[in-house]
Amino acid sequence: MKRIPSSLRKNWEHKLESLGFGYHSLEGLYWDESHYYEFSPDEINRIEKATAELWQMCLEAVDYVIENNLWDRFSIPEYFQDYIVTSWEEDHPSVYGRFDFGFDGENLKLLEFNADTPTSLYEASVIQWYWLQEMFSDKDQFNSIHEKLVDYWTYLRKYMDPNHIYFASLTNIEDVTNIEYIRDCATQAGFDTEFIPIQDIGWAEEVEEFISGDQSVMEYIFKLYPYEWILEDGFAEKLIRNGFRSQWIEPAWKILLSSKAILPILWEIYPNHPYLLEAYFEPKHLKDFAKKPVYSREGANVALHRNNIPIETNKGDYGKEGFIYQQLFDLPDFNGNHPVIGSWVIGQEPAGIGIRESIHLITNNESRFVPHLISG
Repeated sequence: MKRIPSSLRKNWEHKLESLGFGYHSLEGLYWDESHYYEFSPDEINRIEKATAELWQMCLEAVDYVIENNLWDRFSIPEYFQDYIVTSWEEDHPSVYGRFDFGFDGENLKLLEFNADTPTSLYEASVIQWYWLQEMFSDKDQFNSIHEKLVDYWTYLRKYMDPNHIYFASLTNIEDVTNIEYIRDCATQAGFDTEFIPIQDIGWAEEVEEFISGDQSVMEYIFKLYPYEWILEDGFAEKLIRNGFRSQWIEPAWKILLSSKAILPILWEIYPNHPYLLEAYFEPKHLKDFAKKPVYSREGANVALHRNNIPIETNKGDYGKEGFIYQQLFDLPDFNGNHPVIGSWVIGQEPAGIGIRESIHLITNNESRFVPHLISG
């Protein structure tokens, strides 16, 4: 893996905006094409193989959590547990997820799994592909995200009747861009689709149905809104009363994989696995470790320790559900820039990567997105 300087395209901002990518420079530079990351074919093969294997391991871990009633590790209230189990046993479909890897050229390690509401999808799929075609049209990229999204939605059409899906998110520009992109892929696959702000989803108390603005019953809802927020704001009780007459994507079982609590569970099931970092629900013997909330976003409330001394911390509003402790991984250092590889799984298959880099060791909402290509 190399970090290589690159010239900026003329009118690059306009080119991004013409693709509907409007948050390239919000609160500082986010999309950064002043350099790119180059991977060898062997490195890409390793990432692809690890993604496929870790996805299967995560599915095993969901089974393990349910069979051993480890709900307290995830702060899942008792009233919501059966709902999760049903969504799992009935194999409610999961479209996507993003594994975040640390990779130093030799060791490839799972840092966490963004399994419920992963973002940076549009830039990983479309934006960096257009950059490649304009700048290095003779090169390749680990990126079949778009094709796999359309293919998986096409596959799901056989099982979803009626073929109308509502796509719901908050109305900030990043969430809307990501959800509209996923909606477009579903439209290309033949679904009738409709965007609705998450706060506009109605609840008809007398019939216990979720309804849209025109009072239509919402049978399929793809949400870019995490389950831990749904639990926190009391919405989860309505999901249970509705009894799956409305089916939500991602499904409820993804809350287990989106929690950092899955990291110690994976280590318990697969001790010393080469893709895993040691992880526990207490520090144990670890002296160099990352302390992570069971639920958090954008690196909030994460603290890195070396020799039991904090070396970097992030503030935030998370942590009330507890913390996990994960062996510290030394991210590579490219002139003070530290990359994390986001590897996508779409419809059960590895689909491509996006790189986020930061001058900090903790990836946060100020971390930049940098394109990549494959050498040779």
